[in-house]
Amino acid sequence: MAVADEAKKVVNIQSHILVPKHTILSEAEAADLLEQFNITAVQLPVISAMDPIVKAIGAKVGQIVKIERESPTGKALYYRRVV
Repeated sequence: MAVADEAKKVVNIQSHILVPKHTILSEAEAADLLEQFNITAVQLPVISAMDPIVKAIGAKVGQIVKIERESPTGKALYYRRVV
């Protein structure tokens, strides 16, 4: 019975130490980002809509996700388009 209880345990992946912070950009923030870098959304790297963190934050196909990773020199920002 203890094994069945453990299998039902839900893990919040957003609070895991190895998962960087993911944030969905608003329409205005996405437009500003694309204008700042003079690119289109198609030129951004992609992240799958099936990715567990994308599901956890509720991102939809076509939205842009900001990923904040800590590095030795400070915070590094990455952007991905959900496909």
